[in-house]
Amino acid sequence: MSLRLTNTLTGKVENFRSILPNKVSIYCCGVTVYDLCHLGHARSYIVWDVLRRLLIWQGYKVIFVQNFTDIDDKIIKRAEEEKISMEEVSEKNINAFFKDMDAIGILRPDRMPRATKSLNSIRRIIEELEQKGAAYSIDGDVYFAVKKFESYGKLSGRNLEEQQKNAAGRIDLNQESKKISPFDFALWKKAKSGEPSFNSPWGLGRPGWHIECSAMAREELGETIDIHLGGSDLIFPHHENEIAQSETANGKELANYWLHNGMVNVSGQKMSKSLGNFTTIRALLNSGISAMTLRLFVLQANYRKPLDFTQEALEAAAKGWEGINSALSIGFNYSNLMHWPKEQKIKDKAIYKKLKFNDNEFSDLYQRFNDSMNDDLNTSSALAVIFELARPLRALSNKIKRGSFKSVPESENKKLYSRWLILYELTNVLGLKAEAEDDDEEALNKQKNINKNEIESAIRERLLAKKEKNFKLADQIRENLRSKGIELIDKPNGETDWLLK
Repeated sequence: MSLRLTNTLTGKVENFRSILPNKVSIYCCGVTVYDLCHLGHARSYIVWDVLRRLLIWQGYKVIFVQNFTDIDDKIIKRAEEEKISMEEVSEKNINAFFKDMDAIGILRPDRMPRATKSLNSIRRIIEELEQKGAAYSIDGDVYFAVKKFESYGKLSGRNLEEQQKNAAGRIDLNQESKKISPFDFALWKKAKSGEPSFNSPWGLGRPGWHIECSAMAREELGETIDIHLGGSDLIFPHHENEIAQSETANGKELANYWLHNGMVNVSGQKMSKSLGNFTTIRALLNSGISAMTLRLFVLQANYRKPLDFTQEALEAAAKGWEGINSALSIGFNYSNLMHWPKEQKIKDKAIYKKLKFNDNEFSDLYQRFNDSMNDDLNTSSALAVIFELARPLRALSNKIKRGSFKSVPESENKKLYSRWLILYELTNVLGLKAEAEDDDEEALNKQKNINKNEIESAIRERLLAKKEKNFKLADQIRENLRSKGIELIDKPNGETDWLLK
């Protein structure tokens, strides 16, 4: 099955075909940097991070661009409230953005243009629209003439004539508004007294919100891109206006695929500051919720549907992640016990594939995961495969932790390793990372101030004591190691393994 995605532009699930073979260009609408990122941002960027990881996993070279809106009414207002500059507000929240996104495992975009650094491109596209008769200036303000774009409404499904009929009697075109039509929107705003401003052919001012993305997308990725991303709240008017501006200026489709994620509700209500149910990513993580629990919670739902944030759902996600994390951690914490190669040694693709597919059972699971993800990012179905892969490994991890693990036959051990390798690979596609990825020796040095050589020397001394029937000394050595967190496991063949408890 090839990758199929729900295209908001057509309302259909379509086979994905990139403009250039094996290359994908993606533009994702970024944040307005006046405050910390909230749960809605987490939902959106986790979903698009998984899309990006999937495309990379499938062999595409992906160029992922995400902008910062660093000039806006909200930023100006926040600067006034905090008695600092607009630039200081933006810089502070850009740094906070990176901290929060890094914390929840979001891959950093390849390029992150800022509106204030793209002013030449913004002014240029506005001038092009003026030359084409699709924009007009009045007293320092510049507007886009919506009626000049015949396809306006094609993304949102809104009919302009119907909107005008509905607005009859409510909108007086002779009121103070300078706009020719009430549906026209600002491309450039004349500066108010005391506001930050920039030079332009129309006087001092600043760009409108919508034109920023049209200019930055064209500057970074060209006139037509493969995929444009955002939340469903951006479909109208932001993305509708982007299309009108870009396609009028360029004479080409802005994007071949438009993808939108659903909104976040909190216990059935829309998340908002006025309702008191607003949650930032920072506050959520500081409350003790793990980043991977948050990712799992988001990915258990269809990305296009509303996501209801409840305590019960979060607790269920925490329990689910506990099981996956336990299974993943075996390859990092107990690889010496299982005689598995370290994770660092499995990067060679040829070895990786050979080790991985030694059983049709795993090939089938691998294919189910791939088919699920190709089915319009069906992460819920993909997670079912993850849980199935993790179950025996989690049971094994529990045995090790209880001290009841002895050993497994070599053939079964190879199968367990193959299972872990696939689990490790597929969880990476979802951005799920074990929370205990420590090399055994590093963990020992860090946590117990003891090294591997000392442990193995003690084991040899104990084996010699047992051989000489000095069982008291052998028991003393075991207890001494146990007091330092080292558990010894005697195997049927006379050898002894150890693990860090």
